[in-house]
Amino acid sequence: MKTKILVVEDDELTIKIVDFVLKKNNFEVVTAKDGADAIKRFDKIKPDLVIADIMLPFKSGLEVAQHVKNTSPNTPIVILSSLGEEESTVEDAFELNVDDFISKPFSPNELLLRIKRLLR
Repeated sequence: MKTKILVVEDDELTIKIVDFVLKKNNFEVVTAKDGADAIKRFDKIKPDLVIADIMLPFKSGLEVAQHVKNTSPNTPIVILSSLGEEESTVEDAFELNVDDFISKPFSPNELLLRIKRLLR
């Protein structure tokens, strides 16, 4: 059975890049383009890991992270954030016990290495 990863991102290019890299490395990828849809998909598919952008329509990545940690505390979460977003937002993410934080733009290979480390 493949490892399922939920990717929550509203930028089409970022979704395509992450989707390509993960599928190439034999992960099952489910995507959501907004926070509300992400929460529904998370509850339905119970992914092994979540990657979420902070700035999303309807519900933020932090709200998604909070739902994931309240529902499934052991599910790893990687937060993506554009450079220049408030430092306090990063602190808020870690207070929610997210497992990793990557600034955009990022190297797809670095993301892959961090995912593999979290899934060990």
